[in-house]
Amino acid sequence: MRYAIIADIHANLAAFIAVLDDIKRRGGVEEVWCLGDIVGYGPDPHQCLELLRQYNHICVAGNHDWAAIGKIDTSDFNPDAAAACHWTAQQLTPGDINYLDTLPLVIQRSDFTLVHGSPREPIWEYLLSTRSAKENFAYFQSQFCLVGHSHVPLVFEYDQAGACFFSEFPADTMLMLAENRLIINPGGVGQPRDGDPRASYAIYNSEARSITHYRIPYDIGATQSRMVDYRLPRRLVARLSYGV
Repeated sequence: MRYAIIADIHANLAAFIAVLDDIKRRGGVEEVWCLGDIVGYGPDPHQCLELLRQYNHICVAGNHDWAAIGKIDTSDFNPDAAAACHWTAQQLTPGDINYLDTLPLVIQRSDFTLVHGSPREPIWEYLLSTRSAKENFAYFQSQFCLVGHSHVPLVFEYDQAGACFFSEFPADTMLMLAENRLIINPGGVGQPRDGDPRASYAIYNSEARSITHYRIPYDIGATQSRMVDYRLPRRLVARLSYGV
């Protein structure tokens, strides 16, 4: 069985379609596992929600998903993110709002725990250091955990001796799942932040016990033009070109 692992679509329809097309080109998957933040920042929140719901999928809530429907306030958001969030809220249909409102914070699937930020703080915590990652291994029981939120493809490994290691997750790299516990971030579909502007996602193959990371080019200019048309913050427009 094959499963697509995606995170942080952020209302970037062009990037999302490019990823879905690539998944299809690679033979498709049984289910899409979405790690939250379907909306926020980008110009097509309703369209991305509508498209995701056409697929057999599971999804956890992200901070932007909850902020767009008023479940958390935007006081901790930077001004650009807050402005985009308030605009996003005006674009959602009642069906969109109901869908986002019912998303769980944590999903258990076989050997995996799915969260947006971290097992310890599913909405807010960024896992970017071995110190925070090591502490988080105590907050989930499964062998593996999938996270998003940072928009950076990373792997944290916790070995039998209690040591925690960090590594990047380069494109076209196959990660073999063995005995050690792992926290894995597939990177961001719609707003990468690792210096590579291409959309990022992964495919889990349960038979091969492997996760492979992919980077996919998409029409960044098309997304940027729509953002400009909707008068979304210029900094959010510009950052898509650089993957930051």
